[in-house]
Amino acid sequence: MNVVIKVDEQTKEKMIEYYKDKLRDKTPPYAIFQAQDMDTIITMYNSGKVMFQGLSADIDANMWSELAESTNNKENDIEKYMYCSTIGSDEVGTGDYFGPIVVTASYVNTKDIDYLKSIKVADSKKLTDEQIKKIAPEIIKKIKYKSLILTNKEYNEKHNEDINMNKIKAIMHNSVLYNLKNEITDELDYIIIDEFTKEKKYYEYIEEIPNKVTNIIFITKAEDKNLAVACSSIISRYIFLEEFDKICDKYHLPLSKGAGPQVDKIGQELVEKYGKEVLKEVAKLNFSNTSRILRTKII
Repeated sequence: MNVVIKVDEQTKEKMIEYYKDKLRDKTPPYAIFQAQDMDTIITMYNSGKVMFQGLSADIDANMWSELAESTNNKENDIEKYMYCSTIGSDEVGTGDYFGPIVVTASYVNTKDIDYLKSIKVADSKKLTDEQIKKIAPEIIKKIKYKSLILTNKEYNEKHNEDINMNKIKAIMHNSVLYNLKNEITDELDYIIIDEFTKEKKYYEYIEEIPNKVTNIIFITKAEDKNLAVACSSIISRYIFLEEFDKICDKYHLPLSKGAGPQVDKIGQELVEKYGKEVLKEVAKLNFSNTSRILRTKII
Protein backbone atom coordinates (compact mmCIF):
# COMPACT_ATOMS: atom_id res chain seq x y z
CA MET A 1 0.00 0.00 0.00
CA ASN A 2 1.27 3.48 -0.92
CA VAL A 3 -0.06 6.68 0.67
CA VAL A 4 1.17 10.22 -0.08
CA ILE A 5 0.46 13.28 2.06
CA LYS A 6 1.62 16.90 1.97
CA VAL A 7 3.02 18.36 5.21
CA ASP A 8 3.78 21.90 6.38
CA GLU A 9 7.17 23.08 7.64
CA GLN A 10 6.33 22.52 11.30
CA THR A 11 5.24 18.93 10.67
CA LYS A 12 8.23 18.38 8.40
CA GLU A 13 10.59 19.33 11.24
CA LYS A 14 8.78 17.01 13.63
CA MET A 15 9.04 14.12 11.17
CA ILE A 16 12.75 14.73 10.55
CA GLU A 17 13.37 14.64 14.30
CA TYR A 18 11.13 11.61 14.84
CA TYR A 19 12.73 9.48 12.13
CA LYS A 20 16.35 10.55 12.60
CA ASP A 21 17.24 7.26 14.33
CA LYS A 22 15.41 5.16 11.72
CA LEU A 23 17.07 6.39 8.53
CA ARG A 24 17.92 3.95 5.76
CA ASP A 25 21.42 3.92 4.30
CA LYS A 26 20.40 5.36 0.92
CA THR A 27 18.28 8.43 0.21
CA PRO A 28 16.36 8.54 -3.12
CA PRO A 29 16.84 11.50 -5.52
CA TYR A 30 15.01 14.71 -4.51
CA ALA A 31 14.31 13.25 -1.04
CA ILE A 32 15.23 14.74 2.33
CA PHE A 33 15.31 11.31 3.95
CA GLN A 34 14.05 7.76 3.71
CA ALA A 35 13.37 5.87 6.93
CA GLN A 36 11.86 2.61 8.08
CA ASP A 37 9.54 2.39 11.07
CA MET A 38 8.44 -1.19 11.72
CA ASP A 39 6.98 -2.40 8.41
CA THR A 40 6.51 1.06 6.86
CA ILE A 41 9.01 2.85 4.61
CA ILE A 42 8.73 6.65 4.81
CA THR A 43 10.20 8.93 2.13
CA MET A 44 10.10 12.71 2.55
CA TYR A 45 10.70 14.79 -0.57
CA ASN A 46 11.96 18.37 -0.86
CA SER A 47 8.51 19.40 -2.08
CA GLY A 48 6.98 18.56 1.30
CA LYS A 49 5.29 15.42 0.01
CA VAL A 50 5.77 12.29 2.10
CA MET A 51 5.24 8.77 0.79
CA PHE A 52 4.37 5.91 3.13
CA GLN A 53 4.83 2.37 1.78
CA GLY A 54 3.88 -0.86 3.52
CA LEU A 55 1.06 -2.75 5.18
CA SER A 56 0.58 -0.03 7.80
CA ALA A 57 1.16 2.90 5.44
CA ASP A 58 -2.35 4.27 5.92
CA ILE A 59 -2.05 4.16 9.72
CA ASP A 60 1.27 6.03 9.76
CA ALA A 61 0.10 8.57 7.17
CA ASN A 62 -3.12 9.23 9.08
CA MET A 63 -1.19 9.77 12.29
CA TRP A 64 0.89 12.56 10.74
CA SER A 65 -2.10 14.06 8.96
CA GLU A 66 -4.02 14.21 12.22
CA LEU A 67 -1.09 15.72 14.10
CA ALA A 68 -0.69 18.38 11.40
CA GLU A 69 -4.36 19.28 11.67
CA SER A 70 -4.53 19.35 15.46
CA THR A 71 -4.23 22.62 17.33
CA ASN A 72 -0.85 23.61 18.68
CA ASN A 73 -2.11 25.94 21.38
CA LYS A 74 -1.64 23.40 24.17
CA GLU A 75 1.92 22.69 22.99
CA ASN A 76 3.08 26.30 22.87
CA ASP A 77 2.49 27.05 26.54
CA ILE A 78 5.59 25.21 27.79
CA GLU A 79 5.57 26.70 31.27
CA LYS A 80 2.01 25.52 31.82
CA TYR A 81 3.06 21.88 31.62
CA MET A 82 6.68 22.18 32.79
CA TYR A 83 6.22 23.85 36.17
CA CYS A 84 3.46 21.75 37.69
CA SER A 85 2.79 18.45 39.43
CA THR A 86 2.09 15.82 36.83
CA ILE A 87 2.01 12.17 35.93
CA GLY A 88 3.53 11.61 32.50
CA SER A 89 4.08 8.46 30.46
CA ASP A 90 6.27 7.48 27.54
CA GLU A 91 7.42 4.29 25.84
CA VAL A 92 10.56 2.84 24.29
CA GLY A 93 11.23 -0.10 21.99
CA THR A 94 8.34 0.18 19.55
CA GLY A 95 10.67 0.95 16.65
CA ASP A 96 13.23 -1.71 17.54
CA TYR A 97 13.06 -5.13 15.91
CA PHE A 98 14.94 -6.72 18.79
CA GLY A 99 14.19 -6.04 22.44
CA PRO A 100 11.01 -5.47 24.47
CA ILE A 101 8.54 -2.62 24.61
CA VAL A 102 8.84 -0.67 27.87
CA VAL A 103 6.24 1.85 29.04
CA THR A 104 6.75 4.00 32.14
CA ALA A 105 4.59 6.50 34.01
CA SER A 106 6.34 8.91 36.39
CA TYR A 107 5.08 11.39 38.97
CA VAL A 108 6.91 14.69 39.29
CA ASN A 109 5.95 17.11 42.04
CA THR A 110 6.80 20.80 41.76
CA LYS A 111 9.31 20.19 44.57
CA ASP A 112 11.23 17.80 42.28
CA ILE A 113 11.67 20.19 39.36
CA ASP A 114 14.86 21.99 40.46
CA TYR A 115 16.62 18.72 41.23
CA LEU A 116 15.62 17.09 37.96
CA LYS A 117 16.81 20.10 36.01
CA SER A 118 20.10 20.08 37.92
CA ILE A 119 20.88 16.56 36.70
CA LYS A 120 19.89 17.61 33.16
CA VAL A 121 16.82 15.45 32.66
CA ALA A 122 15.90 15.45 28.98
CA ASP A 123 14.28 13.23 26.39
CA SER A 124 16.05 9.85 26.29
CA LYS A 125 16.48 10.17 22.51
CA LYS A 126 18.83 13.10 23.11
CA LEU A 127 20.99 11.21 25.59
CA THR A 128 23.62 8.58 24.94
CA ASP A 129 23.24 5.12 26.44
CA GLU A 130 25.97 5.95 28.94
CA GLN A 131 24.18 9.14 30.01
CA ILE A 132 20.96 7.18 30.43
CA LYS A 133 22.68 4.63 32.64
CA LYS A 134 24.08 7.42 34.79
CA ILE A 135 20.97 9.59 35.13
CA ALA A 136 18.21 6.98 35.38
CA PRO A 137 19.25 5.51 38.77
CA GLU A 138 19.25 9.04 40.22
CA ILE A 139 15.74 9.67 38.92
CA ILE A 140 14.50 6.31 40.19
CA LYS A 141 15.69 7.15 43.70
CA LYS A 142 13.93 10.53 43.62
CA ILE A 143 10.47 10.01 42.13
CA LYS A 144 7.59 7.53 42.03
CA TYR A 145 7.13 5.57 38.84
CA LYS A 146 5.59 2.43 37.37
CA SER A 147 7.02 0.49 34.42
CA LEU A 148 5.66 -2.33 32.30
CA ILE A 149 7.79 -4.60 30.11
CA LEU A 150 6.29 -6.48 27.17
CA THR A 151 8.67 -9.18 25.96
CA ASN A 152 8.97 -10.06 22.30
CA LYS A 153 7.28 -13.39 22.92
CA GLU A 154 4.31 -11.64 24.56
CA TYR A 155 4.20 -9.04 21.79
CA ASN A 156 4.06 -11.72 19.10
CA GLU A 157 1.25 -13.49 20.94
CA LYS A 158 -0.80 -10.27 21.25
CA HIS A 159 -0.21 -8.61 17.89
CA ASN A 160 -2.74 -9.52 15.20
CA GLU A 161 -5.21 -7.91 12.79
CA ASP A 162 -7.39 -6.70 15.68
CA ILE A 163 -4.59 -5.62 18.02
CA ASN A 164 -2.01 -3.41 16.34
CA MET A 165 1.04 -1.71 17.82
CA ASN A 166 -0.82 1.44 18.85
CA LYS A 167 -3.50 -0.53 20.68
CA ILE A 168 -0.83 -2.48 22.53
CA LYS A 169 0.85 0.79 23.51
CA ALA A 170 -2.44 2.36 24.62
CA ILE A 171 -3.25 -0.59 26.88
CA MET A 172 0.23 -0.48 28.39
CA HIS A 173 0.07 3.28 28.96
CA ASN A 174 -3.29 2.95 30.66
CA SER A 175 -1.97 0.20 32.93
CA VAL A 176 1.02 2.15 34.26
CA LEU A 177 -1.00 5.37 34.56
CA TYR A 178 -3.72 3.62 36.54
CA ASN A 179 -1.30 1.87 38.89
CA LEU A 180 0.70 5.03 39.58
CA LYS A 181 -2.31 7.33 39.91
CA ASN A 182 -3.72 5.11 42.66
CA GLU A 183 -0.54 5.61 44.69
CA ILE A 184 -0.43 9.40 44.42
CA THR A 185 -1.82 11.28 47.40
CA ASP A 186 -0.03 14.58 46.71
CA GLU A 187 -1.22 17.33 44.39
CA LEU A 188 -1.77 16.42 40.76
CA ASP A 189 -2.38 19.03 38.07
CA TYR A 190 -2.25 16.99 34.87
CA ILE A 191 -1.83 13.53 33.41
CA ILE A 192 0.15 13.73 30.18
CA ILE A 193 0.96 11.22 27.45
CA ASP A 194 3.54 11.71 24.73
CA GLU A 195 1.02 11.56 21.88
CA PHE A 196 1.43 8.60 19.53
CA THR A 197 -2.16 8.50 18.26
CA LYS A 198 -5.19 10.78 18.18
CA GLU A 199 -6.98 11.23 21.53
CA LYS A 200 -10.24 9.77 20.22
CA LYS A 201 -8.45 6.71 18.86
CA TYR A 202 -6.55 6.21 22.11
CA TYR A 203 -9.78 5.96 24.10
CA GLU A 204 -11.20 3.59 21.49
CA TYR A 205 -8.21 1.32 22.02
CA ILE A 206 -8.85 1.07 25.76
CA GLU A 207 -12.67 1.16 25.75
CA GLU A 208 -12.90 -2.48 26.89
CA ILE A 209 -10.37 -2.07 29.69
CA PRO A 210 -12.15 -2.12 33.10
CA ASN A 211 -9.88 0.37 34.90
CA LYS A 212 -9.42 3.36 32.61
CA VAL A 213 -7.57 6.60 33.23
CA THR A 214 -9.24 9.56 31.52
CA ASN A 215 -8.83 13.35 31.46
CA ILE A 216 -5.44 12.93 29.82
CA ILE A 217 -3.54 15.68 28.02
CA PHE A 218 -2.03 14.41 24.75
CA ILE A 219 1.01 16.37 23.58
CA THR A 220 3.43 15.65 20.74
CA LYS A 221 7.07 15.68 21.85
CA ALA A 222 5.82 15.95 25.42
CA GLU A 223 9.23 14.91 26.74
CA ASP A 224 10.45 18.42 25.80
CA LYS A 225 7.54 20.11 27.56
CA ASN A 226 7.01 18.09 30.71
CA LEU A 227 9.53 16.65 33.16
CA ALA A 228 7.35 13.70 34.16
CA VAL A 229 7.24 12.51 30.56
CA ALA A 230 10.98 13.16 30.22
CA CYS A 231 11.64 11.03 33.30
CA SER A 232 9.45 8.26 31.90
CA SER A 233 11.35 8.40 28.64
CA ILE A 234 14.67 8.00 30.44
CA ILE A 235 13.51 5.24 32.81
CA SER A 236 11.92 3.31 29.94
CA ARG A 237 15.14 3.57 27.94
CA TYR A 238 17.19 2.47 30.94
CA ILE A 239 15.07 -0.65 31.43
CA PHE A 240 15.10 -1.34 27.70
CA LEU A 241 18.90 -1.21 27.63
CA GLU A 242 19.14 -3.62 30.56
CA GLU A 243 16.74 -6.08 28.93
CA PHE A 244 18.45 -5.69 25.55
CA ASP A 245 21.83 -6.50 27.08
CA LYS A 246 20.37 -9.62 28.69
CA ILE A 247 19.23 -10.86 25.27
CA CYS A 248 22.66 -10.16 23.77
CA ASP A 249 24.35 -12.07 26.60
CA LYS A 250 21.94 -15.00 26.33
CA TYR A 251 22.52 -15.50 22.62
CA HIS A 252 26.16 -14.36 22.55
CA LEU A 253 25.56 -11.87 19.75
CA PRO A 254 25.79 -8.03 19.70
CA LEU A 255 22.24 -7.38 18.51
CA SER A 256 21.54 -4.04 16.81
CA LYS A 257 18.88 -1.55 17.81
CA GLY A 258 16.39 -0.06 15.38
CA ALA A 259 15.16 -1.85 12.26
CA GLY A 260 17.77 -1.08 9.62
CA PRO A 261 20.03 -3.22 7.40
CA GLN A 262 22.41 -4.05 10.26
CA VAL A 263 19.49 -5.60 12.12
CA ASP A 264 18.82 -7.89 9.15
CA LYS A 265 22.45 -8.99 9.12
CA ILE A 266 22.50 -9.81 12.83
CA GLY A 267 19.11 -11.50 12.50
CA GLN A 268 20.46 -13.81 9.81
CA GLU A 269 23.39 -14.73 12.06
CA LEU A 270 20.98 -15.40 14.90
CA VAL A 271 18.82 -17.70 12.76
CA GLU A 272 21.87 -19.54 11.40
CA LYS A 273 23.05 -20.19 14.94
CA TYR A 274 19.77 -20.98 16.73
CA GLY A 275 17.15 -21.61 14.03
CA LYS A 276 14.24 -19.43 12.91
CA GLU A 277 12.16 -20.18 16.02
CA VAL A 278 14.49 -17.95 18.02
CA LEU A 279 12.94 -14.87 16.39
CA LYS A 280 9.69 -15.52 18.27
CA GLU A 281 11.62 -14.95 21.49
CA VAL A 282 13.76 -11.94 20.61
CA ALA A 283 12.10 -10.07 17.72
CA LYS A 284 8.84 -8.41 16.67
CA LEU A 285 7.74 -10.76 13.92
CA ASN A 286 5.39 -8.35 12.13
CA PHE A 287 8.31 -6.08 11.17
CA SER A 288 9.39 -6.47 7.56
CA ASN A 289 12.86 -7.42 8.84
CA THR A 290 11.49 -10.93 9.43
CA SER A 291 10.74 -11.60 5.77
CA ARG A 292 14.13 -10.23 4.74
CA ILE A 293 15.93 -12.33 7.35
CA LEU A 294 14.10 -15.50 6.35
CA ARG A 295 13.69 -14.60 2.66
CA THR A 296 10.02 -15.53 3.12
CA LYS A 297 6.96 -14.27 4.99
CA ILE A 298 6.30 -17.66 6.54
CA ILE A 299 7.52 -18.50 10.03
